[in-house]
Amino acid sequence: MQPDALSAQLSLFIDVLDAGSFSAAARRHGLTPSAVARRIDTLEKSLGCLLFSRSTHAVRPTPAALAFAERARRIVQELHLARAEAASLDSAPEGRIRVDAPAPFGRRHLAPALAAFLQAYPGVDIQLRLIDSFVDLHGEHLGKADLLLRIGPLADTRLVATPLAPMVRIVCASPAYLERRGVPTHPQQLLEHDGLDWDALAPPHAWRFEQEGRTQPFRPRRLRMITNNAEALLAGALAGLGIAHLPTWLISDYLLRGELLPLFCDNGLPEPEASGIYALRLTREADTRSRLLLAFLKSRFGPVPPWDQALQSGFKRD
Repeated sequence: MQPDALSAQLSLFIDVLDAGSFSAAARRHGLTPSAVARRIDTLEKSLGCLLFSRSTHAVRPTPAALAFAERARRIVQELHLARAEAASLDSAPEGRIRVDAPAPFGRRHLAPALAAFLQAYPGVDIQLRLIDSFVDLHGEHLGKADLLLRIGPLADTRLVATPLAPMVRIVCASPAYLERRGVPTHPQQLLEHDGLDWDALAPPHAWRFEQEGRTQPFRPRRLRMITNNAEALLAGALAGLGIAHLPTWLISDYLLRGELLPLFCDNGLPEPEASGIYALRLTREADTRSRLLLAFLKSRFGPVPPWDQALQSGFKRD
């Protein structure tokens, strides 16, 4: 059934329910009572249940109708919103979008995506602000951007989150380090290696592995570098200082070139983490420009991000 036909049929059902008669609903829709009755019959057949008990004096909703009504109202509302949104997006958008994002991800992936978006929509401008470390979303940055890109768990329930891409993390090290110290074949062996890690704000999923049916932490005991910046960890790993547990959006190119070697990936990429890469906003109803950008970024980065697609192909060749 086409969306417009579905909306009309559900709207008719809701009007019969609210008005309590086929005649009243017929007047609202410019139909005859018999035509309304036939359409309700069709809806009942498609649902496989009786929605109204009819008599010569009244039309009474059944329990099934009352249960279905709540969902029907939501569906009609969503269809109206979708139609309005499609109409608004059909016109050329104009104006500025303020975007706030982590600097490492912004430089590698977001900036090229925004450039492509701006080429597609010449009436739109973007103000991009890149952050070099973790930012407290409860603080001053809230309200200064239309969209905030964040990576990892989200705690602020005031924010509306749109998932853009999953997050995959790989344990890796440089060929020089592994040649010097040996290649760990089990996560528990990480305890005997040098490592590079985040500071006190470490991601909760880092250095955690499925072992014997449960998730266990295994992290190098000696940390040669502790920092709050992903690119600093990458630099340390490339320099051969130790083993790091880094996201694929950061290291995919280095893995494909062999400048970093993946560990514990005999069965391919690890499973995505529970949290991922999100676009956040304060209000549930985004403006037309922001909705366009959200749809563009979701298409560009998901459901399987291009950096993970490249790694999957590379692992298969190996």
